[in-house]
Amino acid sequence: MKKVYSDVIQFKGTHFDFGMYQGELLKNSPLMRNQEAMYHRFTQKFTVDVPFITQLLNTYAPHLINEIEGLAQTLSFTMEKAFLHFAGYYASPKSGCSITTRPSYMIRNYDNAPDTYDGRFVLFSPTDSGFSSMGPSMQVTGRMDGLNEKGLAIGYNFVNTRNNRDGFVCNMIGRLLLERCQNTDEAIQLLRDIPHKHSFNYVLLDAERNSKIVEASPRQISVREATACTNHFNILTEENRYRMEDSLAREQVISDAQQQTLSIKEAFELLNGVERGVFATKYGAWDGTLHTAGYIPSERKAIFALGGDTLPVLIDFEAWIQGKRLALTKLKGALDAKDGFANE
Repeated sequence: MKKVYSDVIQFKGTHFDFGMYQGELLKNSPLMRNQEAMYHRFTQKFTVDVPFITQLLNTYAPHLINEIEGLAQTLSFTMEKAFLHFAGYYASPKSGCSITTRPSYMIRNYDNAPDTYDGRFVLFSPTDSGFSSMGPSMQVTGRMDGLNEKGLAIGYNFVNTRNNRDGFVCNMIGRLLLERCQNTDEAIQLLRDIPHKHSFNYVLLDAERNSKIVEASPRQISVREATACTNHFNILTEENRYRMEDSLAREQVISDAQQQTLSIKEAFELLNGVERGVFATKYGAWDGTLHTAGYIPSERKAIFALGGDTLPVLIDFEAWIQGKRLALTKLKGALDAKDGFANE
């Protein structure tokens, strides 16, 4: 078993100051060295149009430009290099992921290769613009899933990179949803408005118990309801991959189990249990479960675990918003994998 950890980052202040703070943490870190190696490969495939992306961010999340500027200043990056690293407008992720929802909770498995995982769980309360939010980071500025102060919980599942277009990638979209939207309806509207690079399911649940799955491709958006979501579209079927057996099987396991209306504890154990049929273990093929997160919108709380068959840690986001600093500094776990996270 490979021992892994996520650093818990807690910050309240402006986006620019948050960028500088994160830059200091990233200087000479294993995460930054691993990112540099990965992005050196990306420069052979992607170009970054700084004025165009700046225009987009000014439309949807101008405060994020300040965070990127703070990172650039502290890390001595040009803005072009900082946008390549942190703007979330490019890239070709691969991942699995499974989500189940009930009116009171969302449970989500994040599946990917361990060496793509930042190993950072971030709580950020902006004083300039946007809602406070928490969640695991991806590419530093993005979020894989999370919960905001208004009680909106979000998660996403990969569907396809085929026929991609210029647009935001999943983790930056997750960040935009958490900082800009206070409920499911607002999140659906934002997903309709922004450009998408790839095809993903976005699962939404708010404090009013309104849950929706948004099937989003670079070409069209559709909305549906279900208690289970994996890695295929049920409405926009022409966007699906050719091989969906594993995705369909995980969806069926969750749907069958939820016929009995699982408690949050039972739902967490279903997704986090290594032998239950949902947890993924193909870490060498970009398809292993790295974390299981549970979000409780009405209470502004989360439960979180790294690896499988693990007792989760409770994170009281509401208490943190109210001024209580969490005693947590690291979240620890273990994976049946050869590689650790990018922070090692």
